Amino acid sequence: MQIDIEALLDEEAAIIDQLIEKYIPRNFSKSSLVFQLSPPRYEPSFEALNQAIAHPIWDFLERGGKRWRPVMFLLVIEALGKDSKEFQDFAIIPEVIHNGTIMVDDVEDDSKFRRGKPCTHNVFGTDIAINTGNAMYFLPLLTLVKNRNTLQPETFNKIYEIFTREMINLSLGQATDIAWHRELANADSITEAQYIQMCAYKTGTLARMAAKMGAVLANGDENTVEKLGRFAEAVGVAFQIQDDILDLTGKEFAEHKGGRGQDITEGKRTLMIIRTLKKAEPHDKEKLLEILKMHTSDQKLREDAINVMQKYGSIDYAKQFARNLVQQSWKGVDQILLPSQAKEKLKAFAEYLVERKI
Repeated sequence: MQIDIEALLDEEAAIIDQLIEKYIPRNFSKSSLVFQLSPPRYEPSFEALNQAIAHPIWDFLERGGKRWRPVMFLLVIEALGKDSKEFQDFAIIPEVIHNGTIMVDDVEDDSKFRRGKPCTHNVFGTDIAINTGNAMYFLPLLTLVKNRNTLQPETFNKIYEIFTREMINLSLGQATDIAWHRELANADSITEAQYIQMCAYKTGTLARMAAKMGAVLANGDENTVEKLGRFAEAVGVAFQIQDDILDLTGKEFAEHKGGRGQDITEGKRTLMIIRTLKKAEPHDKEKLLEILKMHTSDQKLREDAINVMQKYGSIDYAKQFARNLVQQSWKGVDQILLPSQAKEKLKAFAEYLVERKI
């Protein structure tokens, strides 16, 4: 069966944006859901809220994005034999949180561009970007508040528990990443296992959140929820590895970020860096570390670093690592899901995310 994943993502992205707008309007007013669910005692300044929350959120969301986490959420529900439309409002939870983390991440990294435009903190100010990003961690939980009477108390509690655990994991992943590229910890001796755990916390977390929430809402048992969560985590980690690869090799991808090798400028320790430092001759290792510690924006120096990684086959190694990770994790899911078109879509979807070019 031929499955056009890009068409699926495009189709679902428009629906997801409509659902987000249902809970987070482009302009706040008295009729906005947040004020219906929690009526203000006095008088909110809608102009202030629009300028400092609503407009920055939609400026960011309208730049695009793959919306793949909510699609994974919906595919998991369908693969478990339920109608995803019944629960589609909850799909916005991992997506809005994800965009909030990027907004804050850009501040922490002092990034210049995101999705082809100046970062939110460069458009609206650092204070607004941080506060808006933080608001996006919690605004999508309005879906839980609004729909709490339609969920069994046990289901509601499980969804909230997943949210709490994964939000903690996000901070653990970001803290580790920051410590490494700021050299607060010994970044030169990072192991592959430590890197993968960082990715599991940072990028795997929201994929795992999406899959586990979908499985819980579809009445999956504990084993099903856990295995789908592990599969989604592996997809998230592989997605991050592919992101890191595209940062070094993808022309169109690099144009959106402001040039090849942005991770080199930030001094980030990726799987390719870790592999190269492990395999390289002393003079190449010293050269790569020197460039990383410069945090340079000089394109020639970034290309020099990329050439060192290519010399030791680290980019090809990372590509195969990501593929193997998804293939191995699929085996556990394959055993618990009955044959269906939704199951085939889920498998093709995971493979697409690993092989994508942008």
